[in-house]
Amino acid sequence: MFAVVSDIHSNIEALSVVLADIEKRGIQKIYCLGDVVGYGPNPTECLDLIIDRSEWCVLGNHDYAVFYEPTNFNYGAEQASFWTRDVMETDTDRARSDKRWRFLGELPMRRTLETQLGPTKATVDFVHASPRRPINEYIFPDDVYTNPAKVRVLFERIPHICFVGHTHMPGVFLDEPDFYLPDELGGAYPIIEEEKAIINIGSVGQPRDKDNRASYVYVEENKVHFVRLEYDFETTMKKIYAIDRLDNFHAERLRDGR
Repeated sequence: MFAVVSDIHSNIEALSVVLADIEKRGIQKIYCLGDVVGYGPNPTECLDLIIDRSEWCVLGNHDYAVFYEPTNFNYGAEQASFWTRDVMETDTDRARSDKRWRFLGELPMRRTLETQLGPTKATVDFVHASPRRPINEYIFPDDVYTNPAKVRVLFERIPHICFVGHTHMPGVFLDEPDFYLPDELGGAYPIIEEEKAIINIGSVGQPRDKDNRASYVYVEENKVHFVRLEYDFETTMKKIYAIDRLDNFHAERLRDGR
């Protein structure tokens, strides 16, 4: 049994609620798909929690932007990366600061588990964005209609199951190709050996599917369960508004889930 979280984006209110729910379910292992930082007001606090609580994390494009340089970012996202870097660099606790920088600098682009999930033997890949371009390729639900060739190529890159984030839109891609929202699956997807799937787990800290509740998944036996949780987004919004270098849009989108 394990949980998968992604796209926290420096939102400590959302992350705290998600971690509490994971603990309440008795789940011991947490895997993170990256973008711990970016956009939001509490980067160091979120990094500390992920460092302490997760088994491991893979590299997201916003993690990359803070450690290296923003690539193909809009102005607001770019400025948030620079602000996050400044916050991390000015922490006076050098040991704690060094631990965070070392964590970001050592993040791999991909992790793979060979495991038994209930009755199912599974190979599970974990990337931030896509199996082809792990850091920054978007896989949108509409791609199954507008660019099915792209989806088929992505499925050629995985042996079985791949967990992704990046678009902040939860759901399951199958290699027909097709896409299913969590509600269309009854909130859970059963992993079977004969079926490949790319599973987007949604975003903890900045949902974009018109549902402002924090999103994550947990796997019990061979079922992937999608979870949505309400959190105090208004507090997060107020913090963003109070920081001049963070774009107000990144606060407003939290209310609308966009």
